[in-house]
This record gives sequence, structure tokens and C-alpha cells, in this order.
Amino acid sequence: METKEKVVLAYSGGLDTSVIVPWLQENYDFDVIAVSVDVGQKEDFEAVGEKAEHIGAKKFYAVDKKQELVDEYIFPMIKAGAKYEGKYLLGTAIARPVISKGLVEIAKKEGASYIVHGATGKGNDQVRFELGIKALAPNMKIIAPWRIWDIKSRKQEIEYLKSKGVKLPFNENTSYSRDENILHISHEGLDLENPGNTPNYDELLQWVKPLEKASDEAEYVNIDFEKGVPVALNGEKMKGLKILETLNKLGAKHGVGVIDLVENRLVGMKSRGVYETPAGTILYFAHEELERLCVDRDTIQAKEKLSNDMAKLIYNGQWFTKYRKSISAFVDETQEYVTGTVKLKLYKGNIILQGLESDCSLYSEDFSTFDEDEVYNQKDAAGFINLFGLPIKIEALLREKK
Repeated sequence: METKEKVVLAYSGGLDTSVIVPWLQENYDFDVIAVSVDVGQKEDFEAVGEKAEHIGAKKFYAVDKKQELVDEYIFPMIKAGAKYEGKYLLGTAIARPVISKGLVEIAKKEGASYIVHGATGKGNDQVRFELGIKALAPNMKIIAPWRIWDIKSRKQEIEYLKSKGVKLPFNENTSYSRDENILHISHEGLDLENPGNTPNYDELLQWVKPLEKASDEAEYVNIDFEKGVPVALNGEKMKGLKILETLNKLGAKHGVGVIDLVENRLVGMKSRGVYETPAGTILYFAHEELERLCVDRDTIQAKEKLSNDMAKLIYNGQWFTKYRKSISAFVDETQEYVTGTVKLKLYKGNIILQGLESDCSLYSEDFSTFDEDEVYNQKDAAGFINLFGLPIKIEALLREKK
């Protein structure tokens, strides 16, 4: 009996990826291996696997990448201070390389010839998945059905499944396009496509309480960092995954971490989305404040320049590139002394700094005090200003003669 070629399908259990299974079998005569990569989405993977096999997948894998995502992707990103266009905390983008890695691992294990994804031809994720796959398995062939088939709507997808004798509890009523992982949940589509529309947060938000419903009592949290990495909350040592899970609940309770933004997609158009990133918002804030205390001026300013490049690399799916790795190596060097405790107050969507403590602090009361001190001679400033301002003075003098 002739053995069919194997393909690995990035499978979520949703309508789009469910349609892909019979479509692949019809158009390519493949054995489909469905793979769900667990990056913290709230999902019953046993039920997802049963659904995959019900529609014709030969095998199903649930690959747990949560801790790896936190330790090897999210924390390096936060250490770098990477924010796309100064605001977006890259919740969707940062999970794509580790998902690609999980798909490649199963493809190699199974001897699959292809990896298939359900990303739309209009979005960023097609680029992110495919660049990740190319970096880790350069000879792997890739199929992107949304760039090939003639299906255009949910109604057509449902009709296609019915024509194949597959009946699943999907309906034509569309909902927001959402992406969820341990760092965030995003919302796009429907009324959000018009940037003039005000989001109905009571119905839209899945994690974070709207400000009107957030706790009326402030809450305090201390975050301990070691070399730029969070290691404890309120004095209790925790793994990175547990820190994110705890801060997500805490931030959500106090309305922290919701942003509404219009961003520039890699493929050229602008898109509008609402993002819930409670733990990430808290950790970015705390880390930046500790850096101000422990890192010298020139290093911070150089790092700020590179953080923009880091954000673009992550957003564009270029995590596995030499440039990204080089930036991370620089960032790791800058974090040598970013160790200490950040005290925060959370209240009605606000993160309020309550104090910083670090044995690696570069702050000196002896130098900074407004009172008299024996270290800093204020008269020295006159000579410094004369030399520092000399180019400005020379130019002004020369311009006066013309």
C-alpha cells in the first residue's frame, strides 16, 4: 500500500483550521497531523484533539511551550524594552517563533514534507510563521490555504465542511478575531475596524475589568529582579510562568493593561486593535524604573535606540536572525546590574511607583543632594559649560560676521 506524504497543520480547533483538514486531503491526498502549540491560551486540548481526529486528522499533538515562551522569548523582549511603534507590547508577535519551533519539531519527528498554517494573506502572521519555519527548517515546504483557495467567508467554510459530511457547532455569525497566549489577548475586526467607534469594553474585554468595574481599593506589589529578569513577587520566589499568571490576575482586577491602537502592519496597511496585556504592562513599567536606577546614561540611551530595532524584528517575524541575537547579547550585558526590588501600587488602570531598592543602584545621595556636600564642587560647572558650549559659541560668533 502506497504511503501518503505527511503534513503538519498548525491547528487551533477553530473554523478556519478545521476546514483546512478536509481541503488538504481533497487537494493533495495528504495524511494530516494536527498540532496545537500551547502558549497559554485557555483551551481544552483534549477536546481540540478529538475535533481534529473527527474531521480526518491522522494524529494530534498538543505541544506545551508556555514556560519556554516566557523564559526564552517574553523575558528577553521585556529586558530589551521592545515596544512596536512605542506602544504595542508585541503579545501576538512574540509567540509566533516558539509556535513555529513547535511545528518544526513535530514535522521533523514525523518526517513530514510540509507545514501548513491558516494565517490570512492580509496579515502579519503568515510572514512570522514562514520566516520562523525557514530559519529552523530551510528545506521545509509551506502551504498557506488562504493564499490558494477560493473560500471567502465563514458561510462558505461551513458549507464546505457540510459537503464533506462534517458537522461541527460553527455558525455564520462572526465574532472578533482574537489571539490569546500567556502574555495577552487581542481583539480585532467588526466595529473595531472603524477607528471612530468607541469599544464596548463591557462586552469586549475578556481578562481585564473595565475601569468602572475595577477594584475600588488599591493593591501593592513588590517585584524582585535579578539581572533584568523578574524572579519573585512580594518576596516569594516563582518561575516566570507563575509570575505572569499571578500578575495577569492582579492587573486584570485593577483595570491595568488595556490599549486601543492603530498600528502599521508589515504588509503595508494600518489596522486597529484592542489589546489586554496586564502582566506585561506591569513588568515593562517595573523593569524600566529599575533600569533608571541601576544603568548608566550612555548605556540606557544606546539601549533605547536598539529597542526600537528589536521591536521591529519581533513584529516582522525575524526572531531567529543574527541581528536579533546580537541585540539580545548587548541587552544581556546591560542587565548585569539590573537587580533589585520595585514597589508598585495598582489602582484603576494606573501603575504608581512606590519606591526602588537595589544594591546595584547608581544613585548617590551624596552627589544628588540639594544640601551642601564635600564631593561636588559647584564652581567646576563653569568650566564644563564653557567647554561643552564652545561649538555653539564659535558658530554664533562666525555667523555674526556674515
